[in-house]
Amino acid sequence: MNFLRGVMGGQSAGPQHTEIETIQKLCDRVASSTLLDDRRNAVRALKSLSKKYRLEVGIQAMEHLIHVLQTDRSDSEIIGYALDTLYNIISNDEEEEVEENSTRQSGDLGSQFTEIFIKQQENVTLLLSLLEEFDFHVRWPGVKLLTSLLKQLGPQVQQIILVSPMGVSRLMDLLADSREVIRNDGVLLLQALTRSNGAIQKIVAFENAFERLLDIITEEGNSDGGIVVEDCLILLQNLLKNNNSNQNFFKEGSYIQRMKPWFHVGDENSGWSAQKVTNLHVMLQLVRVLVSPTNPPGATSSCQKAMFQCGLLQQLCTILMATGVPADILTETINTVSEVIRGYQVNQDYFASVNAPSNPPRPAIVVLLMSMVNERQPFVLRCAVLYCFQCFLYKNQKGQGEIVSTLLPSTIDATGNSVSAGQLLCGGLFSTDSLSNWCAAVALAHALQENAVQKEQLLRVQLATSIGNPPVSLLQQCTNILSQGSKIQTRVGLLMLLCTWLSNCPIAVTHFLHNSANVPFLTGQIAENLGEEEQLVQGLCALLLGISIYFNDNSLESYMKEKLKQLIEKRIGKENFIEKLGFISKHELYSRASQKPQPNFPSPEYMIFDHEFTKLVKELEGVITKAIYKSSEEDKKEEEVKKTLEQHDSIVTHYKNMIREQDLQLEELKQQISTLKCQNEQLQTAVTQQVSQIQQHKDQYNLLKVQLGKDNQHQGSYSDGTQVNGIQPEEIGRLREEIEELKSNQELLQSQLAEKDSLIENLKSSQASPGTNEQSSATASARDSEQIAELKQELATLKSQLNSQSVEITKLQTEKQELLQKTETFAKSAAAPGESGAGRAAKATDGDSRLLALLQDTNDLKNEIKALSEERTAIKEQLDASNSTIAILQNEKNKLEMDITDSKKEQDDLLVLLADQDQKIFSLKNKLKELGHPVEEEDELESGDQDDEEDEDEDDGKDQGHI
Repeated sequence: MNFLRGVMGGQSAGPQHTEIETIQKLCDRVASSTLLDDRRNAVRALKSLSKKYRLEVGIQAMEHLIHVLQTDRSDSEIIGYALDTLYNIISNDEEEEVEENSTRQSGDLGSQFTEIFIKQQENVTLLLSLLEEFDFHVRWPGVKLLTSLLKQLGPQVQQIILVSPMGVSRLMDLLADSREVIRNDGVLLLQALTRSNGAIQKIVAFENAFERLLDIITEEGNSDGGIVVEDCLILLQNLLKNNNSNQNFFKEGSYIQRMKPWFHVGDENSGWSAQKVTNLHVMLQLVRVLVSPTNPPGATSSCQKAMFQCGLLQQLCTILMATGVPADILTETINTVSEVIRGYQVNQDYFASVNAPSNPPRPAIVVLLMSMVNERQPFVLRCAVLYCFQCFLYKNQKGQGEIVSTLLPSTIDATGNSVSAGQLLCGGLFSTDSLSNWCAAVALAHALQENAVQKEQLLRVQLATSIGNPPVSLLQQCTNILSQGSKIQTRVGLLMLLCTWLSNCPIAVTHFLHNSANVPFLTGQIAENLGEEEQLVQGLCALLLGISIYFNDNSLESYMKEKLKQLIEKRIGKENFIEKLGFISKHELYSRASQKPQPNFPSPEYMIFDHEFTKLVKELEGVITKAIYKSSEEDKKEEEVKKTLEQHDSIVTHYKNMIREQDLQLEELKQQISTLKCQNEQLQTAVTQQVSQIQQHKDQYNLLKVQLGKDNQHQGSYSDGTQVNGIQPEEIGRLREEIEELKSNQELLQSQLAEKDSLIENLKSSQASPGTNEQSSATASARDSEQIAELKQELATLKSQLNSQSVEITKLQTEKQELLQKTETFAKSAAAPGESGAGRAAKATDGDSRLLALLQDTNDLKNEIKALSEERTAIKEQLDASNSTIAILQNEKNKLEMDITDSKKEQDDLLVLLADQDQKIFSLKNKLKELGHPVEEEDELESGDQDDEEDEDEDDGKDQGHI
């Protein structure tokens, strides 16, 4: 505060003294006034002054405004004014400084006032609690104030909100507010809150932020929406970027599927507004956040899988091949597709199958490569195509083989109708544009990355340089162009291609060394003392020569490892060679290229190194240095060690294969054991069932045996016992079978007999012959006669009812005819009054008079009802008026009572002040007396007053005596 006062005092052209006094008086009113209206008016006045006199209002009024927020929460209006005033003090958005000195100081004012405000953490907690109010005049300024605090001192305010109970949850409720202004500013608040704070990002994500933000984006029209869509997308970026937990939560919640409608751009791409371009740009960046190469590989591959399954990759490829897409959107779409397919085989295979909508259709890869080697295309677009090609080939040996195969003689289209990817790369490799040379060389190097088979296959490629001359290999043509002294960018690209090609491929090294001009060229380049621009080429030449030594299999006698080392020592010197080799990693563009896989360069001249090549340099630099310093004996020992290691590896692989086979056999045996166990259990159950059945049969046999034994005892007098026992089983079985057959025949006959009986009965009943069943027929006829009698009786009653109704109808018809006749005669008599009689006319007049009287009565009653209703409304209006006057009088009474209490308080204050003054005068008189000054007049007055008082007392005493 003292520092701020010093700043205020140091302003050369600050506010006048009157404004400072006004601010001071307003602050005093806010602090001391007991009336809410006075405080409210004072805060409103401070709000109006806070924009122009930001510093002075901030210094003098901040404490009072915070006190208002604490004490006057019941009044939303004063709370809103206080929040607006604090926002004007703290925010740097609406500064109106004029002088340079004040402009420089104002940059720090917001952060200084923010620091004062958050020094007491309770102030931020108070602000969070105010955001729970639904009143617009409280919630909206509160949101703006908290956003400004986060912009000024974000990390400190984030920490306070993080430790505040339910702090983040209160802010998340802003997204559900039905008022769009508060909802949109709530999105901006959450942007500032979630910036660079992983803990808050996780809390916001688990508070269902993804669902709400995606709903808002859908409501606003996806990519066709306004700036609100952009704000929501930026907030989603804050939540997902470098936050693996939130990325996994986003994927597991199936929110990737909801991103697909964002990229439905339609068939007609004419309506590309600036906001739509911005929205799509941020949407593509959000997709890239989920599949960034810096993410953990498992998380990236799962997101890539989800994007393919939901059709997002297909939608992006549609935009890629569409016409009329703006250049920056097309470039960003290529970069996005690149990272969606990078290292994921399924997506890479799909991308290889995509065709451009041309006639005849061409593969998308070929169309993109045409743009890459075309020097008229924008530089950023060519970089994006190169990145896409690199991502397509990353860990994709199948794709690498397809690209290399387009260069081989057996697959080249003899008709020349279609251009292949390999032909485009060769065309770019040997074109006059150095950027095309570099891009084609790097793209071809990626087709050979970590793929020894394709390195050997590429050695078969032959190029026809001119008519009449024999074809030249691709490897030889690269070295020929290298030796012709082209541009540095072209030479660097070719050297990177050769280094990638020869590394880990002894056959390619042999082919390279077979050309006797290559080694002298490299040693000559390395040995020369050239300028700084050529030092990089010298370092790459040293790397290529080192690769030729390290991966040399000594198949060429003239260029064995030892001879090449001796050549380096004589022509260059080992120390000089290692120094030149170190130029690569010391180059300023080397470290830049090693950071990210994407080739992101501001201009073509910065396009020197490739990301994957920097990894190769890091891997080989130390190995080549050791190889250069090794002696021949060490090389022999190393070769022997390598041989033993290879033998050891072969033995290990042999045993590994044996172990694998044994594991397979064990698995098969385990499966067989499990199946045999199942069969054994089934057989055991079958055996137990059969044993139980055998036991049952035995029991039955024993029982029958006992029964037959008893029968035989009864029949023993007729035959010998031994003979009966001898024929017993066969006889019994035969007899039992015969008995069973007889029983079954008997049952069959009985069933047939029953069926025939039933048929006979049916026929008898149908014929109803009088001779049979007389009793049953008699009962049936009696029952039928009773029913017929009942039906006849009902018919008679219905006929009588019908007759009576017909009689009534005829009566009514006759009455109707009579009435019609009477009315006709009445009409005739009315038409000819002379013919009618006097009595009939009198009756008619009487009826008319009665009718008129009745009508008059009804009209009178209606008038009375109307008058009564009018009187009722008038009385009601008078009652409302009296109620309003009563309310007005009550308000006036309350105001008067408040004025009376205020006047009483003022009177009491005056009395207290008078008492204090009397006391002060009395003390001053005493001091004057002590100092010896005369105080005559006042003493006399006082004595006169005392005498008067004594006289009055005497008079009072006399009066009492008289009484």
